[in-house]
Amino acid sequence: MKATMNERYLKTGIFLAPFHALAENPLLALDRDMELLVHLDRLNYHEAWIGEHHSGGFEIIACPEMFIAAAAERTRHIRLGTGVASLPYHNPFTLAGRMMQLDYMTRGRAMFGVGPGSLVYDAVKMGLKPEDQRRKLDESLDVIMELMQGRMVTKKTDWFDLREARLQLKSYSQPMMEMAVASSRSPVGALAAGRHGIGMLSIGGTSDEALKAHASNWSVYEESARTNGKEPDRRKWRIVTFAHVAQTREQARADVEFGLKDFNRYFSEVATFPIIPPDITSDPAEYLVSSGLACIGTPDDCVRHFERLWKGSNGGFGGVLLLAHNWADWPATQRSYELMARYVHPHFQRSSNELREWSYADASAKYASAGAQSKAAVQAAIENYQRRTG
Repeated sequence: MKATMNERYLKTGIFLAPFHALAENPLLALDRDMELLVHLDRLNYHEAWIGEHHSGGFEIIACPEMFIAAAAERTRHIRLGTGVASLPYHNPFTLAGRMMQLDYMTRGRAMFGVGPGSLVYDAVKMGLKPEDQRRKLDESLDVIMELMQGRMVTKKTDWFDLREARLQLKSYSQPMMEMAVASSRSPVGALAAGRHGIGMLSIGGTSDEALKAHASNWSVYEESARTNGKEPDRRKWRIVTFAHVAQTREQARADVEFGLKDFNRYFSEVATFPIIPPDITSDPAEYLVSSGLACIGTPDDCVRHFERLWKGSNGGFGGVLLLAHNWADWPATQRSYELMARYVHPHFQRSSNELREWSYADASAKYASAGAQSKAAVQAAIENYQRRTG
């Protein structure tokens, strides 16, 4: 399903790993993550996806379901997803049960994002072989899809053994809880998401090369969906990118000096998929912008960045997610999200100011004649009063 420019409606949200510098108080860091979700809820962002990580010291949410349960009590509208639950780390029966409980506790605002696990250190600490993670993703997801639809599963693999397993609750969300699979450069996530007809979360950057890979994976998704009797829908596709905006480009660049160095260090020394190449030392912000990986600029720059993503998708997609990065300090970060909500989002949500602009232009075109008519009416009223009282 493709959308024209005037019909398109991009859902907006964040992908919260989160990323926190080692020097920061972890309690206050988690508090600020929660405060960010409350802030986004007020600004009418549609969704937030919360990560699961157990190693490296930088991404410090280990249980996204717990974080979502707390966030649901502090917010009113924003939808909250696991971004993602790493399926090889869990027995599929107990994980499905926890997510079904969350579906009820959030009154249907929870979403179930899944993936194979991104940090190799987590897998090694659990005795998992990295080469087995994608196979285990498929095996677990096949079972979870059955369980989430109320069916009974008996299945044995080399890492779980389910015997007439069935959840205690039917889905609160109808027809079932919204689900999505993370997809990076490989087609594994696209194949799995398409096979089940659920959403796809494209991560791994937004350079020209990465956008081509994402668009190619969507084609894989479409083929996989149709092969399995599912109808592909681009509204189920989200693309993850970076952005920080301010009133001026100069201010935006100054803002990100606060935390970009720590972020770059983590992705150069720990995370196994470096975002900024090691030889880029003088101006990482310029590299991020020039490569298309990020927008660091004004709201107008961000509009152009999102338009580029739309064009690169070869037909449109359903949502844009900002990878929350803490490049700027907290006040500048809050302001960035607010500027995007005020001045960027309307362009991508059925041109929500279109009728306001038409109404303003219509009134402006009639201003001269309307002013003369109003003036004449006022003068006539004055003269009429004078005649009656004189």
